[in-house]
Amino acid sequence: MEHITLSFPASRALSGKALAGVVGSGDMEVLFTADAASTLTVDITTSVDNSTARWTALFERLTLQKGLPSGQMIIHDFGATPGVARIRIEQVFEEVEHA
Repeated sequence: MEHITLSFPASRALSGKALAGVVGSGDMEVLFTADAASTLTVDITTSVDNSTARWTALFERLTLQKGLPSGQMIIHDFGATPGVARIRIEQVFEEVEHA
């Protein structure tokens, strides 16, 4: 298991909490808690070693698309594909936006 902590500048503010996915399904879960900071801090626990570059690239793409909200994100990854990872992350952002 690898533990990765990433930090990105946030360009928008949200409020609330959200959860998407279930790690026990062989997939991944994402927990997001919005806050008033100017960064998004992401703590990732993954079964895939040496994946920091992959996670960094994923969040950089999300930044370019819509910007990242400020808050804390916890990801428990059990080898999900980059596509599934992106869906789960977008799901928590959408849930908090519409809460």
